[in-house]
Amino acid sequence: MIAALTAPGRAEPAPPDAQRVMRDIYKELVEIDTSPTGDTYAAAKAMSKRLIAAGFPKADVQVFKPAPKRGDLVARLRGTGKRKPLLLVAHIDVVAARREDWTTDPFKLVEKDGYFYGRGTGDDKYMAAAWVANMIRWKKEGYKPDRDLILVLETDEETADEANVGMRWLLAKHKDLLDAAYAINEGGGVGVRDGKPFANSVQTAEKQFQSFWIEARNPGGHSSQPRKDNAIYELADALARLEKFDFPVHLNDTTRGFFAKMGKLEAGQLGADMTSVASDKPTPAAIARLSAMPPYNAQLRTTCVPTRLEGGHADNALPQVARAMVNCRILPGETVEQIEKTLTTVLADPALVITTPQRETPSDVSAINPELQTAVDALTAKFWPGIPAVPTMSAGATDGRFLRTAGIPTFGHSGLAADIFDVRAHGKDERVSVQALFEGQEYLYELVKALSSGT
Repeated sequence: MIAALTAPGRAEPAPPDAQRVMRDIYKELVEIDTSPTGDTYAAAKAMSKRLIAAGFPKADVQVFKPAPKRGDLVARLRGTGKRKPLLLVAHIDVVAARREDWTTDPFKLVEKDGYFYGRGTGDDKYMAAAWVANMIRWKKEGYKPDRDLILVLETDEETADEANVGMRWLLAKHKDLLDAAYAINEGGGVGVRDGKPFANSVQTAEKQFQSFWIEARNPGGHSSQPRKDNAIYELADALARLEKFDFPVHLNDTTRGFFAKMGKLEAGQLGADMTSVASDKPTPAAIARLSAMPPYNAQLRTTCVPTRLEGGHADNALPQVARAMVNCRILPGETVEQIEKTLTTVLADPALVITTPQRETPSDVSAINPELQTAVDALTAKFWPGIPAVPTMSAGATDGRFLRTAGIPTFGHSGLAADIFDVRAHGKDERVSVQALFEGQEYLYELVKALSSGT
């Protein structure tokens, strides 16, 4: 078992009543199945009932149903209007989870060994629950921010909003409700290693999600008379060439800043390698060592990896089609067309057909907001003394890309501490440390107050 957090910060924990509300909301959200076959509208409605019961006017809590069993929520805590609103974003959908694969029921919140287990506990129902719990807390306190606080719980982030019912739908149909100075979203948390927090990340950029079908086609025939031009062999040979290929290292302001900051804090070879990579002339050895560690390799370059494989149609027939899904995470500034061209060169088989099932949305880097950075630096020192706040680029994609494209700067920043080498989001037995849950809730509570109190 990966150790739980062992170095709590100096900050006072959230009051017991606030923790109780958080746990109740968290449990309700986790236990509503919001997978692709589940019901995000039910989750949005459940959260709206809690907000209205806490005293929010019905006119300020809007639930939308763009499609059957798909729902979004937009709620507003009204302030003085002195400054432009702040957007508090989380998605309420989750990826699928099969009971037979899990140690516990994925759609029951189970507390054991110092962790909360359940699908979505980290991605992204922690943040959704924290925003709702904190909105209720601010309302009950009579808090009057100097800017409106707009809560957005949206659906279908995990499917890239292919059906256009989540963030893309909200921006197309109700952009006026989302008008804000900037947004705080998932995508950056507190990195933990060997049981201790070491960095608090602020995601200012993210890679572009883009998948490609790589397909080999063949006339086929009877399996009793094998041919040399077998579609499965051709596809396998091409994928073996991709396995040996690394995209070139390209750093942007975010990733260069990350490696430069971390290089000063990490000891030994790791620190020296990070410093080297952030320099104008990184050494090949430093690049090679960092490339061997998946979390850091993903910061250095575009990556493409096979994630699905299909082929053949009968046991006694030669395959007429064999294909693989290759999922790429593309650096900001690089294009789908460039990556497709590189894949064509690397696969080195003109007979292969490369197609894109859907063109995804890229986004630029959000320039760091000085107000946000000041608050994050101060609260990081309070909650996790001695660790830095660092800019990061998410290797995964979030709905922040839609907001950035719409002109709303977006920062991934959750305050949730998790082990960087025990990433269970989307996987078996997803879990969140109990301590990290309540610590993160309180961190977000104080962060938003710092950004909206006029001090």
